[in-house]
Amino acid sequence: MSSGFVRTKDGTEIFYKDWGPKNAQPIVFHHGWPLSSDDWDAQMLFFLQHGYRVVAHDRRGHGRSSQVDTGNDMDHYAADASAVAEHLDLRNSVHIGHSTGGGEVARYVAKFGQPQGRVAKAVLVSAIPPLMLKTEANPGGTPISVFDDFRSALAANRAQFYLDVASGPFYGFNRPGAQVSQGVIQNWWRQGMIGGALAHYEGIKAFSETDQTEDLKAITVPTLVLHGEDDQVVPIADAALLSVKLLKKGTLKTYPGYPHGMLTIHADVLNPDLLAFVKG
Repeated sequence: MSSGFVRTKDGTEIFYKDWGPKNAQPIVFHHGWPLSSDDWDAQMLFFLQHGYRVVAHDRRGHGRSSQVDTGNDMDHYAADASAVAEHLDLRNSVHIGHSTGGGEVARYVAKFGQPQGRVAKAVLVSAIPPLMLKTEANPGGTPISVFDDFRSALAANRAQFYLDVASGPFYGFNRPGAQVSQGVIQNWWRQGMIGGALAHYEGIKAFSETDQTEDLKAITVPTLVLHGEDDQVVPIADAALLSVKLLKKGTLKTYPGYPHGMLTIHADVLNPDLLAFVKG
């Protein structure tokens, strides 16, 4: 099957795509909030053309997966990713996560992938670890009021909120001189609106308040950290610059002027960098 569903221990149906030679090295993609595996189209086609097996799933409550009212937290996200990896028996895999998906990768690799011997390398792109929320221990973080505003906007008018995010800070389309793509905006909105409002609402807590310091410290496989220097969603100073210091085998690469959604609008630059790391 080139796509299908995995039923998790709590009965959630997780949709996945599995393209390419089944004996090739798997590249596994973990999407951001509130999107779906479709956000990886440019990377999946690229790696498929280079002979890899490419796998991506829709997080619970997102995309085509079950719109569950429980388990919308990082522990379940990682366990669901593990269910897909176990179902497909993926080994020697490279796990690549964007934004919230980067948090999912960090927890999956630390708790499941490494102990099971399934992971060769990991990549965190514009990723949320170690912790987004501003606390006494994390003074450079984002204030809770920002995430409260996200929740309020989602509950009041999710469709308009998602349009505002996609047409503004996510891709840096609010910057002077930005080349705005209506197709990219509409595709972001489409992916978001397919998912469930409750899972997305609860997911804000998951991506903002989950401290993944210990996950990062536990990762022993080579890990590439990529981040745009003009990321308005997950500011680089409190994310990538801290994460790379916690990783045992971390490598950092930053991109001047690039936004949070750089994987989509700068795929021509990011994809070769990803391939070089996978091959290296």
